[in-house]
Amino acid sequence: MHKDEVRTDAALVRRLIAGQFPQWADRPVTPVPSGGTDNAIYRLGDALTVRLPRIESAVKQVAFEHEWLPVLAKHLPVAVPQPCAVGRPADGYPWPWAVHRWVDGDHPTEGNTDPRGFAADLGDLVAGLRRADTAGARAGYRSGPLRGRDAYLREWTEAARGMVDVDAVLAIWEEALAAPVWHGPPVWTHGDLLPGNVLVRDGRLRGLIDFGAAGVGDPACDAMAAWTLLDPDARDVFRETAGFDDATWARGKGWALTFISALTYYRETNPAMYALAQRAVGAVLSDHP
Repeated sequence: MHKDEVRTDAALVRRLIAGQFPQWADRPVTPVPSGGTDNAIYRLGDALTVRLPRIESAVKQVAFEHEWLPVLAKHLPVAVPQPCAVGRPADGYPWPWAVHRWVDGDHPTEGNTDPRGFAADLGDLVAGLRRADTAGARAGYRSGPLRGRDAYLREWTEAARGMVDVDAVLAIWEEALAAPVWHGPPVWTHGDLLPGNVLVRDGRLRGLIDFGAAGVGDPACDAMAAWTLLDPDARDVFRETAGFDDATWARGKGWALTFISALTYYRETNPAMYALAQRAVGAVLSDHP
């Protein structure tokens, strides 16, 4: 648990709903298990979800998603959460919080997706994001220059010595840094295409949630889905459908490597993030000559 994390529970959510949105007060509140670190999530009946920031740095996501999710939804081929209401601080909870429409589906696991169809769906999703209007949008959490993560990557790679091939990680990282930077106009990115933020049904991509890292800039951070979500034989489908060039693909590998921090930081406290780091870093290493 983060040292500054605010604790929440179903009883708190029931009090907040009853006090501010009594029209939903009779709906059951159920915690939703999540490996995410920014928000606590609760199901509100069958159709709604409540998201409460756990840490102060996540509070700005509430207003951002309320403003921009309806805009992005027009360009995306899958369902995204529909904002319904923003709650105010109350009952000992210190920040704004959100009520969204529930997006149904399962997180992708080995065996519940059609690999190449799912990869094509992801490519269509990224291409849709890139068509959305960027006027007035903020910069994304991972859509700036990759070099800004250089010291961070090297620190966490050293911390993971003995768990990964440090020399191989740093060699791939250097190639990512050497790739030409993005010279195109800023485009929308989700910035967090991870198993916990993607929903599938009948083997295909059906929903995308948690836009807390979204914003505009270099699209390379969304290329990391090739190594966080896809098997090797499906990556070429994703790349072709999304339209990533060689330089963007190389920078995307670099973004996937930044999850190396979770190998040590979350090893004992967040099994889902630790497993994600193992997958992402291992996939990049195995995909490199």
